[in-house]
Amino acid sequence: MRHLAVIPGDGIGKEVVDVGLEIIDAISEISSFDYDAELFDIGSERYLRTGELITEEDFDDLGKKDAIYFGAIGDPRVKPGILEKGILLNMRARFDQYINLRPVTSWHPFVPLKKHFDFDICFLRENTEDFYMGAGGTFRNGRDARVTVKRKLYDLQMDLHPVSSSDDEYAFEIGLLSRKGIERFADHAFRTAIKRGEDRITLVDKANVCTSIYGMQREIFEARSKEYGIALDYMYVDAMAMAMIVRPHTFGTVAVPNLFGDILTDLGAQLQGGLGMGASGNINPEGVSMFEPIHGSAPDIAGQGKANPIAAVLAAKMMLDQLGYEEMGTLIQNAVRKCLDDGKFTRDLGGTLTTAEAGIEIKKAVLAQK
Repeated sequence: MRHLAVIPGDGIGKEVVDVGLEIIDAISEISSFDYDAELFDIGSERYLRTGELITEEDFDDLGKKDAIYFGAIGDPRVKPGILEKGILLNMRARFDQYINLRPVTSWHPFVPLKKHFDFDICFLRENTEDFYMGAGGTFRNGRDARVTVKRKLYDLQMDLHPVSSSDDEYAFEIGLLSRKGIERFADHAFRTAIKRGEDRITLVDKANVCTSIYGMQREIFEARSKEYGIALDYMYVDAMAMAMIVRPHTFGTVAVPNLFGDILTDLGAQLQGGLGMGASGNINPEGVSMFEPIHGSAPDIAGQGKANPIAAVLAAKMMLDQLGYEEMGTLIQNAVRKCLDDGKFTRDLGGTLTTAEAGIEIKKAVLAQK
């Protein structure tokens, strides 16, 4: 028996998670996978009602589960960043989910490229460091600079952009990478490549500009490359974005820091058919992992049956894989492929089905493999 936490969240998150749970139920009907699920009221509605984002009691209860199945977060009634940082990023940090796994697969005929490419990219995004740590702030002309790093930033800014006004104001955000964080990220990347039967990985960065943090990252990845006997290729993030358009089939396992990974994997989602096709896993290999579609809450279409549930269904597939049920995950992948081949999908892909109807078809395709 596996114990799952279910957080539908906001907007279309509730609709697509309902479909995902139907698919998991179908898997449990035809396989040895058995589970129970506890629903958690975490999201904008509770925040607006009580002022609570996520409590210590929530964390304690979530930490007792085998995995977390998450929908989406975001509400136009709440200032941007409050829910995302207070709930989603908070959970990633609290459970030390230091790997963000985002597959990018060529779901034909929905790949919007002129050439026919078959690709299977495994993006591994470092998930807890880089520029997403909240190490930033503002100061006015040095007078509020109470810490050394602020003083240094002010001096640098004055050297580069001298100003006459004593009231000029500055904002900054600091990217931080730890040696421990890079080492465990690199280990996971090389082990993933080996598991996938590959002889090289690609490391994406901007080491020609951000020389300190990405310089240390390169040093550690080079050492791990020699230890694992796996070749290491480098790509600057801007070059990588271009290469994904013209030669996505040349990439396998790709390791990328947090900020750049966020951007490149959204590009990857579009390459495979749109945000409704993109699933992700926030992975702690030794702890509680969380699985979610990469799309947002889409409040403009919430409750209308327009959302594509495939990303949430593929997130459920990834959850089964992580829990050790890869054969069952393959059944879900096969079912999605069958529905796409048969034209049974939602309007964003050119189909006619509602969210629930698409879920019914995927469930039928799962059960047909019994």
